[in-house]
Amino acid sequence: MAARLVRRCTCLLREAARLAPAVSPVGQLRLPQGTQKPLTSSATSPSSRLPGLLSEFVEKEQVFTPYTGRQEVEQLIEKATQPEELLELLGSGHCLQQNHAALALIQLSRLLSEKPKDKAALIQDARFWQLLHLVNSQITVVWHGTLVKLLRSLYTLGLPATSKDLRSVEQEVRWRMRRLKYKHLAFLAESSATYMQEQGSRELLAELLVHLERRWAEIEDRRMVVAMMMKTGHLSESLMNRLEDKHVLDRAQSITLPHLCNMLLAFARVNFRPEREDPFFSLVHEKLGSELVGLEPALQVDVVWALCVLQQVREAELQAVLCPEFHTQFLGGKSPKDQSTFQKLLHINATAQLEHPEYTGPLLPTSALVPSPSALEQKMTPLQKELQETLKGLLGSADKGSFMVPTQYGWVLDAEVLLDTESQLLPLRDFVAPHLTPPSGSQPLPPGAKRLAFLRWEFPNFNSRSKDLLGRFMLARRHLLAAGFLLVDVPYYEWMELKSEWQKSAYLKDKMRKAVAEELAK
Repeated sequence: MAARLVRRCTCLLREAARLAPAVSPVGQLRLPQGTQKPLTSSATSPSSRLPGLLSEFVEKEQVFTPYTGRQEVEQLIEKATQPEELLELLGSGHCLQQNHAALALIQLSRLLSEKPKDKAALIQDARFWQLLHLVNSQITVVWHGTLVKLLRSLYTLGLPATSKDLRSVEQEVRWRMRRLKYKHLAFLAESSATYMQEQGSRELLAELLVHLERRWAEIEDRRMVVAMMMKTGHLSESLMNRLEDKHVLDRAQSITLPHLCNMLLAFARVNFRPEREDPFFSLVHEKLGSELVGLEPALQVDVVWALCVLQQVREAELQAVLCPEFHTQFLGGKSPKDQSTFQKLLHINATAQLEHPEYTGPLLPTSALVPSPSALEQKMTPLQKELQETLKGLLGSADKGSFMVPTQYGWVLDAEVLLDTESQLLPLRDFVAPHLTPPSGSQPLPPGAKRLAFLRWEFPNFNSRSKDLLGRFMLARRHLLAAGFLLVDVPYYEWMELKSEWQKSAYLKDKMRKAVAEELAK
């Protein structure tokens, strides 16, 4: 701790001594002739264009550039279109000072954002590590806005979690947490929370959320409230409560429809219901009214889907997106966005069928009730692989169970089995399966038979720091229960405690027994 304080003071004194000749006797900064610029001119980082709903709230840092050399370096960094141009700055006679090395790394991250192979090659380049070490030596004089963008960039570049340079930047962020503006904290949470969870930086994330919760009163812009709900509300229920208390319900009458839509999506993501639920959703339906059909088609689906998650959808809203004139534009869509939208249409269709018995139509055509290919083509996770292997050992025979079962409701089951009244496994293919598309089998289920669905829940399926499923997955459970399944939930935090194959098998058997016992107890 003492050594770090000494290093920080030394860096600041060195910087002050270097700038001293440029300061007049009355304490005013004198710019060299030909480079006079107002003190409000800014050297903006290229990463200010990084995508994200909250990035617009990270203000451009106020920077003065008293030396022509600095201006030239900043221009070279901003105009660079290839990583090599940035790496060459190290050996080209330019003096990289203060923010320069950090800005170069941020620009590198932007240039390589869609090039994973090039990222891997960059990490093997000695000049990249030289640039990192330079940033580390200058970290105490990097401006606040640049610092949070730098940390985000190091995460996206794929630095190993054990990197001392990465840990140094994280530690600097922790040192400055109290001094960072709220918009900087919000940007960091929105852009880097997932990386922090994956990189083993959960202590930093927890500290960041504490500051966001304590300083929520600093939010002044209504758009930031909505953005925070949308992008970071799922990380903390108490933060979401603070945001609700802040424009949202008291001034709901003045909220524009796009902002209201974003609020609904934010609430649906975390399965959050406002404290004043009835008046809020009454206002939502009132504002949607005839304006729903005027929204962009994909947004219409998103809004109705969010209302389904929150169990607030009305018949007219279901009809608006399930009518043939509307939904046919998404049939057979090839783009990831169109497939995601159609997947939500399947969920909306299932809501109408399973949770609204009074609904009279229209519905999606039977031929369309097939999950998107992307739902079945995802890479198998370690939990998924272990679950399948353990279940196969329990079943003994291939006809006693099915894996990765696509349903007409838009959900894919990890596994499915049938049990008779004696809890003995039945051959699946012999019996009718109305949840499949098209329905299969011819024999009705024997009296008292139970259909069990196995659902694994990975870490990203939960609200941060909790065991509460996100809204999307709560909707899946509701649909499958309404369709007549008994659910065997396999959350990651329980599975990871099981070390031997015997323990895993015993765990699944116990889960199956409990699911049947709970059904019989009803």
